[in-house]
Amino acid sequence: MFDRITFDPQIMGGRACIRGMRIPVSVIVNQIAHGASFDEILEGYPDLEREDIQEAIEYAAWLTQEQVHTR
Repeated sequence: MFDRITFDPQIMGGRACIRGMRIPVSVIVNQIAHGASFDEILEGYPDLEREDIQEAIEYAAWLTQEQVHTR
């Protein structure tokens, strides 16, 4: 489902990262949330690709899907 998001206990303590690099998804999503453009993020992280940023956003959106619980 998310082929660019990886989890490895040896990298960033198992946090969701981009393609096994030491770039956590949370860092990318936080930058987007604070107004950074894709181009600005790519400038700061030259190893990233646009698809990495897009998938980080999609992953964050997937994590926030609400589940409705009824009694």
